Amino acid sequence: MSTMGDAGRLRAAGRFDRTVRGSARAFALAACAWIALLCATATADVSGTAVIIDGDTIDVGGERIRLQGIDAPESRQHCSVGGSDWSCGESATLALEHEARGRTVNCKGSERDRYGRVLAVCFAGDTDLNAMMVREGFALAYRRYSREYVAEEEAARVARKGLWRSSSVEPWKWRRSGAQRARNDRQ
Repeated sequence: MSTMGDAGRLRAAGRFDRTVRGSARAFALAACAWIALLCATATADVSGTAVIIDGDTIDVGGERIRLQGIDAPESRQHCSVGGSDWSCGESATLALEHEARGRTVNCKGSERDRYGRVLAVCFAGDTDLNAMMVREGFALAYRRYSREYVAEEEAARVARKGLWRSSSVEPWKWRRSGAQRARNDRQ
């Protein structure tokens, strides 16, 4: 038999009720803070010296950035010019590196891709790096995600610049075929 009277049970129930309400309030505040943090990290305006990863990915101040709306050949990707092998992926990386070298790069983005990279348009001075890569033929307009650089791609195609002077596989198809080869090799 309990030695606690009715008054004691009511006090204990009140303390329990306040504890539950306080915990629920703390949980709700923590959830709101977490959601706000996620939203804040989805946007990024980043400036600084760029480290070039490949023809469409850079690192600025520790933030990995994917140049939005374009797709450049992968670093290991090769193309063919007049029957000769050309390291078009390496050339794309070098073109981006050349344009950004010694300049502050400013990137503006509002989303992240599935790898956590900020999707952004980046500038070195007044030069839109995304547009330059497509205009010079070192990247293609990534129509699956954007129509932003289609005019630049058409100009590069007509002038037979970069990829347009070669026989090449679109980067998205090259990645898919490489992934398929890797799966077949494991079987």
